[in-house]
Amino acid sequence: MAKDKPKRETQVYTLVVQVGRTAEDGLPEDATGAALMCYASGVDEAEAVRETVAILKQADLAPLDVTGYGTLEDRRAVTEAASRMSPAAEARATRALAQRKTPDDVDIPALEREFEALMGEAGHG
Repeated sequence: MAKDKPKRETQVYTLVVQVGRTAEDGLPEDATGAALMCYASGVDEAEAVRETVAILKQADLAPLDVTGYGTLEDRRAVTEAASRMSPAAEARATRALAQRKTPDDVDIPALEREFEALMGEAGHG
């Protein structure tokens, strides 16, 4: 007689799935893809990922990448382990944000001309 395997408890996992484009995906015309937050069940995260990817493919989406964030219990444990920011850490974060600089505008046509000129020189060197 075969031994009965112990039944594994189903958990709910938080997944973020990056999807690309397909002809019938229903995404806005200008979109290059999307990120979907999914709450998926499974006896482990791998099963939750497999099931989610299969369902998204059935919906004519093109899953590219899946990031797992664990179960609710996992996320609670992380939250409990991460204490509030110390005043020093908050000051560092505030200084870093204040020092951020807006990037300069880029003249793409000028850069393309410069690139073409450099490539033309490379072919004659």
